[in-house]
Amino acid sequence: MGERFVVVPVDGGVRVAGEGEHWDAVVADPASYTGGGGGSSDSSSGTAEVKEAGEDSVFEPEDPNALVPILEYNREPNKYGDGVPKENSPFINNTDNDKGNSYDGTNMALFEEEMDSNPMVSSLLNKLANYTNLTQGAQEHEEAEEDEGPKKKAVKSPQMGTFMGVYLPCLQNILGVILFLRLTWIVGTAGILESLAIVCLCCSCTMLTAISMSAIATNGVVPAGGSYYMISRSLGPEFGGAVGLCFYLGTTFAGSMYILGTIEILLTYIVPKAAIFVAEKKEDEPDALLNNMRVYGTCCLALMAVVVFVGVKYVNKLALVFLACVILSILAIYAGVIKTIFEPPDFPVCMLGNRTLQNHNFDSCLKTEIIQNVTVTTKLWKLFCDGPEFNATCDEYFANNNVTSVQGIPGLTSGVISENMWSVYGPLKMLVENKKLPSAGGSDPAQDIYMPYVVNDITTFFTLLVGIYFPSVTGIMAGSNRSGDLRDAQKSIPIGTILAIATTSFIYVTCVVLFGACIEGVLLRDKFGDSVKGNLVIGTLSWPSPWVIVIGSFFSCCGAGLQSLTGAPRLLQAIARDGIVPFLQVFGHGKANGEPTWALLLTAGICEIGILIASLDAVAPILSMFFLMCYLFVNLACAVQTLLRTPNWRPRFKYYHWALSFLGMSLCLALMFISSWYYAIVAMAIAGCIYKYIEYRGAEKEWGDGIRGLSLNAARYALIRLEEAPPHTKNWRPQLLVLLNLDSDQGVKHPRMLSLTTQLKAGKGLTIVGNVLEGTYLTKEAEAKKAEQNIKSSMSAERTKGFCHVVVSSNLRDGFSHLIQSAGLGGMKHNTVLMAWPGTWRQSNDPQSWKNFIETVRETTAAHQALLVAKNVDSFPTNQDRLEEGTIDVWWVVHDGGMLMLLPFLLRQHKVWRKCKMRIFTVAQMDDNSIQMKKDLQMFLYHLRLDAEVEVVEMHDNDISAFTYEKTLVMEQRSQMLKQMQLSRTEREREIQSITDESRSSIRRKNQGAAQSTNPCQQSPSMEDNLEDEAQLIHDRNTASHAAINDKAETGPDRVHMTWTKDKLFTERNRNREGNSNVAVRDLFNMKPEWESLNQSNVRRMHTAVKLNEVVVNKSQEAHLVLLNMPGPPGNRGGDENYMEFLEVLLEGLNRVLLVRGGGREVITIYS
Repeated sequence: MGERFVVVPVDGGVRVAGEGEHWDAVVADPASYTGGGGGSSDSSSGTAEVKEAGEDSVFEPEDPNALVPILEYNREPNKYGDGVPKENSPFINNTDNDKGNSYDGTNMALFEEEMDSNPMVSSLLNKLANYTNLTQGAQEHEEAEEDEGPKKKAVKSPQMGTFMGVYLPCLQNILGVILFLRLTWIVGTAGILESLAIVCLCCSCTMLTAISMSAIATNGVVPAGGSYYMISRSLGPEFGGAVGLCFYLGTTFAGSMYILGTIEILLTYIVPKAAIFVAEKKEDEPDALLNNMRVYGTCCLALMAVVVFVGVKYVNKLALVFLACVILSILAIYAGVIKTIFEPPDFPVCMLGNRTLQNHNFDSCLKTEIIQNVTVTTKLWKLFCDGPEFNATCDEYFANNNVTSVQGIPGLTSGVISENMWSVYGPLKMLVENKKLPSAGGSDPAQDIYMPYVVNDITTFFTLLVGIYFPSVTGIMAGSNRSGDLRDAQKSIPIGTILAIATTSFIYVTCVVLFGACIEGVLLRDKFGDSVKGNLVIGTLSWPSPWVIVIGSFFSCCGAGLQSLTGAPRLLQAIARDGIVPFLQVFGHGKANGEPTWALLLTAGICEIGILIASLDAVAPILSMFFLMCYLFVNLACAVQTLLRTPNWRPRFKYYHWALSFLGMSLCLALMFISSWYYAIVAMAIAGCIYKYIEYRGAEKEWGDGIRGLSLNAARYALIRLEEAPPHTKNWRPQLLVLLNLDSDQGVKHPRMLSLTTQLKAGKGLTIVGNVLEGTYLTKEAEAKKAEQNIKSSMSAERTKGFCHVVVSSNLRDGFSHLIQSAGLGGMKHNTVLMAWPGTWRQSNDPQSWKNFIETVRETTAAHQALLVAKNVDSFPTNQDRLEEGTIDVWWVVHDGGMLMLLPFLLRQHKVWRKCKMRIFTVAQMDDNSIQMKKDLQMFLYHLRLDAEVEVVEMHDNDISAFTYEKTLVMEQRSQMLKQMQLSRTEREREIQSITDESRSSIRRKNQGAAQSTNPCQQSPSMEDNLEDEAQLIHDRNTASHAAINDKAETGPDRVHMTWTKDKLFTERNRNREGNSNVAVRDLFNMKPEWESLNQSNVRRMHTAVKLNEVVVNKSQEAHLVLLNMPGPPGNRGGDENYMEFLEVLLEGLNRVLLVRGGGREVITIYS
């Protein structure tokens, strides 16, 4: 299949090389011209040599007679384009096998750096040419097979057409045990009209499902797994796993049903004497039959499992034999129907009055008979009387009614069809009667069950018959399961499946009508043929002999059972290999040849459960549930894909519509509850449990499923609706943007921030966890991905449900601004920002850290977003902690829209804070009535439905203390010192730059090879050290509460290697000493005159911070959490550092604090 272009030289007269006339110097390694790999650039010749001969001529020869290379289309076996041999993996994105194949061509050199991620078209075509029954772009299927070890053998090209590959397998799977063993009984019980309704209902369901399945199956290749694969790739791993396991259980119980059918045929119609359990009394016969079914069914299951284990290939080869049995049996039925027109078969049914008798223990349907002119009693007499004598005591009903014989098969032209039109439902043990025959009274119902009458073995009603009949229309997936063996699966699957369903539907409809038109009603209702000497009822109609049907149905059931035991383990293996259900992974392994040994054992075990139930009529509704659920989701998958108009949804089968799929889905759901509502609930509960298990514990799989597309559409619709108007106050909840800090290894520095987020959100609403990396995205891409991965891992560990957003920006300031502005989408945007307090801002040499913090506060205010700042966040409780009795204290100083009220309520919903009580403190001024304030606040909380203790704290207008003045003075002096340090550093940097420029210019003027010898020395750190030491000295004298500032500057960018002249060094030292001497010697006790020169605004602010801190520490030092109004930053940016000092004083002495700043809107309401 490999095809490629090869450069072949011809002469200037455009002489084309003749056949086989290849030029020796043309291609040393042909693969090197196609961009594939395999040759090196050094070994390539041909076009490369021509290029060197005339570099600028673009293959123009200098000599007109020279040879000109042209392209010849060449074919080689097993190579395509790039000369790479056939690979194991046919996938587009599988670049592992291409890593060693370097690209050496020149025509595509522009793309060579992207060759790993974007393979050459020739390489792609090569992989598709080597395609082996696996879907393109779905690497997960190859992974499981690579784990098995041995390489796959080369797969022969599939040759099966529509008839052999789809039509006949579907026919074999659909026609089966129910047709032969139960259809006559269903027709007799439900009547022709209701039986047609049952058949049409079930066949319509499968036809609509087949249309949906055809659309899905022709939208790409369906590998092993069939319907499971279709559903899982269309609806996602959760639905796929749930429905796949339901389909597996259905197939397994189908095996039980076929085995029970096999044993029923064997023990009832072929060798009845083989029964181990024999009933001595008539009332014990049902139990004896069930016990026989259990014993023989278990033996049969074991035998079939061994056959499947040892030689599954023989099972597949015998499939045609079993199919031939089915077809011959059906032909025998039609032949028998035609024969009844001319010569109906002789199968008399003995009636006592209008009651049907079991014809096992008597030969003649007479009470007495004349033998040698002597009237004697018959065997029938002995069954109803206590002796053969004429004066024996007999059953009253037997004595009062005559015995008559009616023809069991009156024939097609007899008119019996009119009698069989209507249903005859009845309870358990109801006698099978012909109401048109005369009947005298005198029956004793208590004694009738001991007499040889034909009776109902189960209670019959319409919905029960639907459940029993439905398995006879299953099997429509057989064609899609064999897609790899088909010559043209896209064409064969729809045609073959729909034709098979149409054919079987025709067979079922005609059989219902013909059975009702040919067979007497009492014989139709005789489930086991007791009235015709134990013959199979459908066999009595067949031609040339009933044994044709008996033997044919026996082998048909055997074959179907073997097929189920072959297919079910492979389906389980496909689910296990996908890895979506962790506890099933052991069943993905098998023998060396891939046969699923463990899956076969589990299948046999589940199959045994069905056999222990022992009743065909009880097992059939169970597998109906599982198949109906599978078909329901096939229809749902098609409808979802059609409505979403997914770009990849391009089925070759065009005769589908979402309305048909929805109709099919509704029909499946209706049939589930019609058949058995309690089985339906159990099946749905099993599927629901599997769904939730896969969602919770299953492996992450991304299959491009339709449910994901549905989620996207629903999200888009919801977002558009959300954006129409802002949320009402009743619907407001904090949608968080969490600004995380990462360490140098991109690990989360404060994981307790995520714990707090989880406790605050409890999984509700929106959470976006953001971080900013400094740099450019091109250089920081790997770090950004690593950071995102680490944040997601921490979110998972802390059970924080939300999204991660890592931004790379030229500076942190802009990055946080971008996050605040642009995080979220549409109506799903954050309204609250959560960040940690920069605890080390005083020790930091870089003022940008606290400046970024203040700018973030300003931006959240400008964006009308709430702000939460957590101090000492590392001391906050984890999600595993359980806080004992304690309080959450709210200090409500100013109204912020109710955020302070709402946050404790939300925290207390989480089990960490559940036992904590809420206390609300508010501050009263001198003019306020504190008693009335407390009453009003209590009433307000009552209307808010919040339980909290209320306390009003009075803060009097005391004189500003000396401590406050001293703190303010220290703050301003420290601020001035840092400004001087910054100024001197700027001056030094300018001087360094000028000296460096002079040095460079002098070096350029020297023509010698070596530069002038200069003695570079490291800048003395004394100046900067002195400045910071003095600032530290003043700071430490005035307040012992502040943290110590580092007394030595860290070696960093401030330590600059430079060249000093002697004069400059002395000048700088002297200037330094003069500047610092005035500050270093001052004594704070002599500073009171300077208090008056202080900024009074700063003094007032410091006073508020000191006094409020005293009150809060006094009341709430032992609280588990303190929530406090956060003051806003100053309008003048010059006072930013003072603002940080105010907040530091305000929070001093408190452990866990959450500063809260409202977003400018009400977030809590008293109205319902």
